[in-house]
Amino acid sequence: MSQEVSGLVQGPGTGGSRVDESRVPEPAGEDQPETTTAPAGDLRTGTPQGMSSTDVEQRSRLGRFISMSALPGDRLVLIASARENDAPDDIVAALERLPEGTVYQTVSEVWAALGNKNETTRW
Repeated sequence: MSQEVSGLVQGPGTGGSRVDESRVPEPAGEDQPETTTAPAGDLRTGTPQGMSSTDVEQRSRLGRFISMSALPGDRLVLIASARENDAPDDIVAALERLPEGTVYQTVSEVWAALGNKNETTRW
């Protein structure tokens, strides 16, 4: 009996949970569709609608240099936070283009104020 449950107890490491031939899943038949990770046909790429992967990466890069304690904050607070976090010159220059007197709640709001697009739908 211990040999019968060893695959379940040991996991996929040494013995593996599929050491017994009866545990290997059978392939789809000729008249059956192949299995897929996206049954509805919509493969997620990690990029939200309305943004490109470059946009996502650039917004993330901007967010790395704005600390959570700086939000909500205005232009001067965001610039100070970026400089405190050793932001590159292009990030500081972009934040200096923000209008004065506006308080930003999130990095997405800052990103949009810089003239970039945010996602159109979430989830």
